[in-house]
Amino acid sequence: MGLERLSPQQPRGEPTPTQAWGATAERFDEQARRSKRDKRAADLQQQIAKDPTGYARQVCLDLLEANPRTRQELAKALAKKGVPDDAAAEVLGRFEDVGIIDDATFADMWVASRHRGKGLAGRALSQELRRKGVDDELVRDAVSSIDPEQEEETARALVRRKLPSTKGLATDARFRRLAGMLARKGYAGGLAFRVVKEELEAEGAEVPHLDTDGLSALD
Repeated sequence: MGLERLSPQQPRGEPTPTQAWGATAERFDEQARRSKRDKRAADLQQQIAKDPTGYARQVCLDLLEANPRTRQELAKALAKKGVPDDAAAEVLGRFEDVGIIDDATFADMWVASRHRGKGLAGRALSQELRRKGVDDELVRDAVSSIDPEQEEETARALVRRKLPSTKGLATDARFRRLAGMLARKGYAGGLAFRVVKEELEAEGAEVPHLDTDGLSALD
């Protein structure tokens, strides 16, 4: 019988040389990445300290080139990058003076785009604009551009688009799914109830009496 080749066994709990080297290499890579991040942060702080208004101006221009922004969105971006408050206020104020920042125009464009593209109602649009820091009066002015007839017609279009995907469900389930979709888009409960009921009936469905307390609470 031939002799079996014996291989030394690694004691349990101790890493193999390959594992030990891998762990060491991983720690080295993490230290290198951390060192690079620290250097970038230090370079950035030096840049800001040297010319805070110039840096703030460039950050705002870069952001505005990508997408329209409100003053508050730009202010938050500058604060996150460590721009001093006085430099940020100077740049933002100057941009407002020359019309580069215009929250009223932003609100008008946002309402038109989101209502047309996403079918959002005035309530949802108001919430979005307020989260972006738009003044309440500007929000009201922008949302008032959507008249009630237009909002209802948009709601009907949304329901008609969704109706085919609900076929096969019980009528009350279809009703609640469609009304819930409108509620999530900011439509008032009364309008959602009426539009969904009328569209289901136009399709030939018999809509039973439904508990609408949950919907009316949205008004």
